[in-house]
Amino acid sequence: MSQADAFETVLEIRARAIEELLVRLLDERIEPGEIARPARLLQAMRHGVLNGGKRLRPFLVLESAALFGADEGAALRVAAALECVHCYSLIHDDLPAMDDDDLRRGQPTVHRAFDEATAILAGDGLLTLAFDIVADEATALSPDRRAALVLALARAAGIGGMVGGQALDLEAERSRPDETGIITLQAMKTGALIRVACEAGAIVAGAPAADRERLAEFGSAIGLAFQLADDLLDLTSDTATMGKATGKDEAAGKATLVGLHGVEWARRQLGGLVGQAHELLKPYGAAAGTLKSAASFVATRRR
Repeated sequence: MSQADAFETVLEIRARAIEELLVRLLDERIEPGEIARPARLLQAMRHGVLNGGKRLRPFLVLESAALFGADEGAALRVAAALECVHCYSLIHDDLPAMDDDDLRRGQPTVHRAFDEATAILAGDGLLTLAFDIVADEATALSPDRRAALVLALARAAGIGGMVGGQALDLEAERSRPDETGIITLQAMKTGALIRVACEAGAIVAGAPAADRERLAEFGSAIGLAFQLADDLLDLTSDTATMGKATGKDEAAGKATLVGLHGVEWARRQLGGLVGQAHELLKPYGAAAGTLKSAASFVATRRR
């Protein structure tokens, strides 16, 4: 088995563990303080979060936590919370008022499978569920670690992170940003959740501040690589392979780094970002092998 195949096997195993927990979290059980769980809303939330995907962000939480010997159960819950935030963002991004997409992971988007109002509420439900999961005492961490995770996740997801990045992306359809603007937009819209995924593992483990920052920098490097690879795939892949519409950025006239500098430049940059990511993990030696493989996977993925 090649190193790449071995990595994808580990990724699939982790994805199954995340999905099993998400299934339990999104069952019909009424939690203390809840009055009811409306069936249609719950179905829409499940449709948005249990429809496959690589589960890369929760994988990064789990592997970063494992690097420091963190409690696996607590890390798994934090990873599931992060995936809820990510999937909420996809549901909302797909809406007609945003990117107006009909397919996500090869299936109808939530607003197509249900309706727009239900899709909005499903996204809202997943976002708030994420903070419920992290703050709950069932996430067996000290209160200060749970609070640190809530703060880190809120900032990565909010106005200075993913949501702010989506706002910049919408503005970019009216006024094309320069290179600096593109980098800022992408670091917020895509990179912020990948960065916090890596940092969150260190927070779960109670790692020193220097390690938290190093893992966050690693996340920033692979976050930019993820977006570059995504922009390349948007130009070079097809809908059947990707499970979503391709060529939309070019058709909409959106500015991307690949559009500015070309495919070969982007491929060289990807190599440099993988090297940077690997260098950041050097102090951890062989223990960081899976995270190094993750950096390579992000840059070379085909869908």
